[in-house]
Amino acid sequence: MEERSLRVYADKTFFTKLTNTLTKMLVPTKIGINGVIISMKRNNVLKNYEAFKQANNENDESKKETIEKKYEEIYSLYLEAIDKHVMDSIYKKVKNDTASDFEKDALSKYYNVIKIKDTEYLEYKYKKQKYLLELDYQAVQNTNKEKLIQKYKEFYITKIDALYKGLLKHFSIKLADNLSSQSKDIIYEKIFVVLEEYITTILPIKLEVSENNTYKEIIEEYNKFENYTVGKLDQNELIEKRMVLIALSRKLFTHSIPLIVAEQCYIKLLKDVRSLIVDTKVAKKRERAYALLIKLIEEYNVKLLSTKVYWDKPEKREEYKEFWNKYKKLENIKQNEEEYKKQKEILFIKSDLKQIYKNENKYYRSIQFYKNKLVSLGEMKQIKNKYISEGIYTGRKVLCKN
Repeated sequence: MEERSLRVYADKTFFTKLTNTLTKMLVPTKIGINGVIISMKRNNVLKNYEAFKQANNENDESKKETIEKKYEEIYSLYLEAIDKHVMDSIYKKVKNDTASDFEKDALSKYYNVIKIKDTEYLEYKYKKQKYLLELDYQAVQNTNKEKLIQKYKEFYITKIDALYKGLLKHFSIKLADNLSSQSKDIIYEKIFVVLEEYITTILPIKLEVSENNTYKEIIEEYNKFENYTVGKLDQNELIEKRMVLIALSRKLFTHSIPLIVAEQCYIKLLKDVRSLIVDTKVAKKRERAYALLIKLIEEYNVKLLSTKVYWDKPEKREEYKEFWNKYKKLENIKQNEEEYKKQKEILFIKSDLKQIYKNENKYYRSIQFYKNKLVSLGEMKQIKNKYISEGIYTGRKVLCKN
């Protein structure tokens, strides 16, 4: 009886543990059945990613196509598993008020993506994949399994990089449409937001896993950007940060953000900084904005327009050539730092003045500001507004001489 009693007790303990384990798996939580399924799908997608990489190094196009198709199908199933986890697990935890702050934030971001499905389907497609991958990347990081983390990073970078490029290319194409000024401003804002996201969250991982000096040339620009990631930025600093973002985009997204789109982004920032100058009442802040304008004009002309091959209007190309020749001549006086800075400033102001004169009514305040600057630099003379008339004035009546 004692032996039987012990045997029954042992069996009961075993089945209790097994039941508890199954119950935990079946309850829709982060460590439940959805977590197990995601883990299985993740391992499968990583295995097929390796096969896909190997196939790309071979010359058998038929085999390559078959493996790629299989890899994409498994990738889709993997994303579906993560999507199901969001709805089955995170949603229920938020609804029952048992979710963590991370889970609440994750669900909020999920609905921000979902709500654009009917109006901006392509944007939704890229953003949803990006969201799901980012969510599982965090889950993988939390496992503390170094081997899995390193293996996943390579797959993650490849996929997420393609999604960011697709998203930026989509916005670039939209800018070519006949949109209102307000609609274009919304797209510019989206471009800057996506660029900042990429450089803040993805580029550091790429720099970490890069085995060669692929990104060596952008380190300097990236370090500049890091200066704008701490604390609250004023409008001047925000424009300057976006100027750095465009410079980085020219190296990271040459095909996704064509030169013509980067040019439009620079023009947008030039408009913003001109407005900032004339709207600012504090003299010190105005001078800061003016210094930024000079820097921005140089970046626009030297880093972008100098690389422009195709010009839709030949006269604009000739105009730029004239500017470029004058700019290069300044090299002769570079040893005299003060004079070089002054002459460069005069050249930039005159160049920008030509552009805004084309819309004189809109930029009349900026034109006046530029003229005052040229006067202070000794490039223009101020003509006093004098009016002399002859005659005898008595009250409001004027008696003119014969």
